[in-house]
Amino acid sequence: MRTTTRASEQPGEAASPGRAQASPRDAAPDDPPPPGRGTPRSRPRWERIRRGGLPYLLLLPALLLELLIHIVPMFIGIVMAFKDLTQEYIRRWGEAPWAGLDNFQVAVDFDAPVGQELLRSFGVTCAFTVLAVGLSWLLGVTAAILMQDTFRGRGLLRALFLTPYALPVYAAVITWSFLLQRDNGLVNHVIHDQLGLTDSPPFWLVGDNSFYSLVVVSVWRTWPFAFLMLTAALQNIPKEIYEAAQVDGAGIWQQIRKITLPSLRPVNQVLVLVLFLWTFNDFNVPYVLFGKSAPEAANLISIHIYESSFVTWNFGSGSAMSVLLLLFLLLVTAVYLLLTNRGRKDADA
Repeated sequence: MRTTTRASEQPGEAASPGRAQASPRDAAPDDPPPPGRGTPRSRPRWERIRRGGLPYLLLLPALLLELLIHIVPMFIGIVMAFKDLTQEYIRRWGEAPWAGLDNFQVAVDFDAPVGQELLRSFGVTCAFTVLAVGLSWLLGVTAAILMQDTFRGRGLLRALFLTPYALPVYAAVITWSFLLQRDNGLVNHVIHDQLGLTDSPPFWLVGDNSFYSLVVVSVWRTWPFAFLMLTAALQNIPKEIYEAAQVDGAGIWQQIRKITLPSLRPVNQVLVLVLFLWTFNDFNVPYVLFGKSAPEAANLISIHIYESSFVTWNFGSGSAMSVLLLLFLLLVTAVYLLLTNRGRKDADA
């Protein structure tokens, strides 16, 4: 009986659903993996390579464009600065003879006419940059602070403030060139014909007035960018800080000096540097406003380098001036970042 019962239980145990049945992997551990799948060890490594290389693959088009548009032309310009590249070698600039440091020596020889003109243009550019950047930042921070409070029509005013920045530079500056015409410009029509503030219609695009016209047009173009950046930065300042300051009796000017400006310091450091680089290198505004030959009072260094290269056909000298300008901007940027970072560390300490 016992033997029969055990014998009858053995088939039942083999067919019992509660028993774990052997899988194909357990039955044949040495079978190759299914096609299309890697081994357990190689699969994580491939996943790490795929995930780590994907960001670089997405950046590859931008890097290629940066290489073709900026890096390669800049390298060619540096090579041209060491060549005697004149009109005779325009079509075969690679065959131009090497000049060594002669182009740089001519550019920095301030006793010669070329060096004197470059130095004068550099001084005009520095004065123009200081005024344009200072006024752009001042208008931007003032408008950003005034636009913080909610009132009717605030959205419309913000859109109007950003219009100069949204317009194409050529269309905007050409419009200003028509406005500043001496005989039929709107500016002279208002200040001379309508208001009678001048004895005769002044020249705005010729002579000393051209410098102030250039500053006005540049500020009109760049201050909306400062307004946009500072408006975004003001959104991160908690309103509770201003409410607590009002409870403590702080006025509007004290709130601006003690709360707003210190909170905007990190953004201002980047904003001022960007505005400086844009303004110092600006070529579009003076070129469209004055043409190929700018007045002496508004002869920025970008226009001066253009004239040295494409008017006198001395590309070696123009390239040398461009390299000197690049070195100057790199030096100013490095000093500015060093001073601002040191000031930030001192403030945090």
